[in-house]
Amino acid sequence: MSLLLEDQPAARSPGARPDDPANRPRSRRPGRVHRLAAFGRRHRWLRAFAVVLAAVLAAASVSYVQKLREPGNDTFTERSVEWLRDVHLGALVNLGEQASYALHPPAEGGAPDRAIDSPVTGPEAARAGHVDHLPAPAPLTSPADPAQPGEGQWQAVGPMIGGTAGLYTTQIRPDAVHTSFLELVAWMDPKVVRFQLHPGSEVPGGQWSTPSSVGAADQANLVAAFNGGFRMQDAQGGFYADGRGASSMRDGDATLAIDDQGVATVGQWGRDVQMGPHLAAARQNLALIVDGGQPVPDLDENPHDRWGATVGNKVFVWRSGVGVTADGALVYAAGPSLSAKSLAETLARAGAVRAMELDINHDWVSFNTYAADGGHVSGTKALPEMMKPGDRYLSTDSRDFVAVLLRDPATPPADGSGTGPTTTEAQPTPAAAKAAPAPPSTRKARRAR
Repeated sequence: MSLLLEDQPAARSPGARPDDPANRPRSRRPGRVHRLAAFGRRHRWLRAFAVVLAAVLAAASVSYVQKLREPGNDTFTERSVEWLRDVHLGALVNLGEQASYALHPPAEGGAPDRAIDSPVTGPEAARAGHVDHLPAPAPLTSPADPAQPGEGQWQAVGPMIGGTAGLYTTQIRPDAVHTSFLELVAWMDPKVVRFQLHPGSEVPGGQWSTPSSVGAADQANLVAAFNGGFRMQDAQGGFYADGRGASSMRDGDATLAIDDQGVATVGQWGRDVQMGPHLAAARQNLALIVDGGQPVPDLDENPHDRWGATVGNKVFVWRSGVGVTADGALVYAAGPSLSAKSLAETLARAGAVRAMELDINHDWVSFNTYAADGGHVSGTKALPEMMKPGDRYLSTDSRDFVAVLLRDPATPPADGSGTGPTTTEAQPTPAAAKAAPAPPSTRKARRAR
């Protein structure tokens, strides 16, 4: 009855006119109870969404706070950016970097606004005496004309052993266009110095017998240290140390390999370097940028993101790289205005027959030299424009790095060649093979920082 009555028009008041608004049929609208019920249902959905959102934000805030409290000397901004990458928001970081570099490209033309400093050669080491060594590097020809005073001229750095230095550095313009910038090039003699790969507390992370800093026992022999490569998830390659791998070594990847005598080389995994009983450490990062003494093809085009996908290989940013010469010297290059191609050209100009890119961006590129005085060790940035302080690597660092240490003259490399681990090594021992799984046969497309 009530439903039927609700469908009927309301009765007119006696004597009322038909066109009186009060006597018009009322439209059917939900009553107050219905409105409250609908609001309640919406409110329950909103309340559920709010609870889920709060849980997500709480979890995110916990992980963010944990990131800020991690050991190491990274800045607040660096930790925040790395956290965004950790929570799969790296694409936003990449867009920000791309916009920043597009709005602030490096200047073209002009001259450097500073002179090329001459590093002070260290004192004769207490272990003075004759030491076998490679011939000193030949001067480099600047791609910019005219050359600046001291440009391309090598300077001995660090303590001398028998009148010989294990480290030489120079500065040079990157190309004939960006002539106001100076890049660093370092040349290291594996017969005078030895190399040691240190894992970072975050890259690759985990527990290692080798610390994430240069220990007190090694600091007296520390000559230099330089940055490693991309984050492991971006490098898409392997990291091997202490007889085990943090991630699998990949066939065809560019690899910095160090043998059990501290001799380092750079090559393609599976062709120039491989697992063997004398391999002490290895660090992979994308593909070679120099091979056969020449920059590899397609560096500008970067097919399939082979050399990274963040800012593009053509963008001129802070970059670093390392290579090996024909006689086994290790060469390192870094600077503020380098594309992948100009980095490769700089390394090839320094004599590299094979070379790989290491890390990029101002925050992470660093090469420091060190000096000991009365038991106190101090560090100096090889380029004054480098962001990280000179004492980096003397305390816990979040990123992996390579320490360059004086070699004891009484224990030179056994073969005297200084060529490092090569494909002539034997196959891995069962323990080593188990620690480092066999690499896959195919290469995946890479997304790099």
